[in-house]
Amino acid sequence: MERPRGAGTVEAWDHEKRTIPPLVEQLRATGKTSFYLENDGTISRFDHASASFLPLLAFYGAALLSSLKSQKKEIKKNVGASLIDLGDGVLCLEFHSKMNIIGGDTIQMVHAGLKALGENFDAMVIGNQAANFSAGANLMLILTAIQEGDWDEVDHAARAFQNANMALKYAPRPVVAAPFGMTLGGGTEMCLHTTRVRAAAETYMGLVEAGVGLIPAGGGTKEMLLRALDGVPSDPDADPFTYVKEVFLNIGMAKVSTSAEEARRLRYLSPQDSISMNRDRQLADTKQLALDLVGFGYRAGQPRQDIRALGQSAFTKMKLGLHLMRRAEYISDYDVVVGTQLAKVLSGGGEFTSPQLVSEQYLLDLEREAFLSLCGQKKTIERIQFTLKRGKPLRN
Repeated sequence: MERPRGAGTVEAWDHEKRTIPPLVEQLRATGKTSFYLENDGTISRFDHASASFLPLLAFYGAALLSSLKSQKKEIKKNVGASLIDLGDGVLCLEFHSKMNIIGGDTIQMVHAGLKALGENFDAMVIGNQAANFSAGANLMLILTAIQEGDWDEVDHAARAFQNANMALKYAPRPVVAAPFGMTLGGGTEMCLHTTRVRAAAETYMGLVEAGVGLIPAGGGTKEMLLRALDGVPSDPDADPFTYVKEVFLNIGMAKVSTSAEEARRLRYLSPQDSISMNRDRQLADTKQLALDLVGFGYRAGQPRQDIRALGQSAFTKMKLGLHLMRRAEYISDYDVVVGTQLAKVLSGGGEFTSPQLVSEQYLLDLEREAFLSLCGQKKTIERIQFTLKRGKPLRN
């Protein structure tokens, strides 16, 4: 039987005397022809249980940032990020720069979000609905400053990112990150400093700075060391270097997880962090987690002063490991240079003849010093240029 020209699906079914599905009949009874409606920026979906149209937010919580923006819920915005009111006292920090790279605009909005958090909101979510959470820090800005010899600007950029991440870690109210897809470099560092993480199942996390001849200097190296040392069993026979070595290899080899669960094994996610299997539900899940933390009586901590730096012994072992890997031609000569700077930070400077307790700020200063030192190396500049041009690392 020929279908009438211009007829819709239901009209064609009627013409062909086919059985109409009950859900479609229920929709037809309302006089509407679509399961979705949009009105003043609010998208509604037909609900078969109530035979009426309900806002999508009723189904998915805070899952549609574009809809919230249409409803004038965006309270602050710049080129790199926005602050959006998710409702129920929860604020969302959304990245929207190219590849969601983290630059000065993003950091500015982090501080604006924390200010709003202290004044008008109970919790903050860091999340977005782009293809990837974040491709990391803005390498072009770093390269430009290096080429111009503006070392004060390079130092300022690293210090500003460290300060923003520390502000997130010790915010007066809970901050929960919702990473997904590529969450690299600075994106991972930011997640490491939040109160909790609610990752999508398909999250590819990694501190990949070694690939461009640098080390993580937004607090990522410090935070990974802290997690490793906190994970050492209380057993007096447990060797803390085993745990530090794991971090050394993960960062030095720029390991990226193939899933959120592997990110947990690599320590990019903590045992307390959780995973959303449904990507559409992730922001709603993250918002609820933030509210749960509020309900549990969240209290901000204080910067750590009790981090155990293993000193000279650990530094020597890591240097030996680099030497053996180079002899096996597993890494390049310049990988040894980068790895040595990383080993220096992870050992607490490599100066102590016996383990010493150091502060987070001490390790942040070591990070920044190593970062600046590597920025001055010709081969680091070559790696950054190659990565920006080709989108992949250079093994020089």
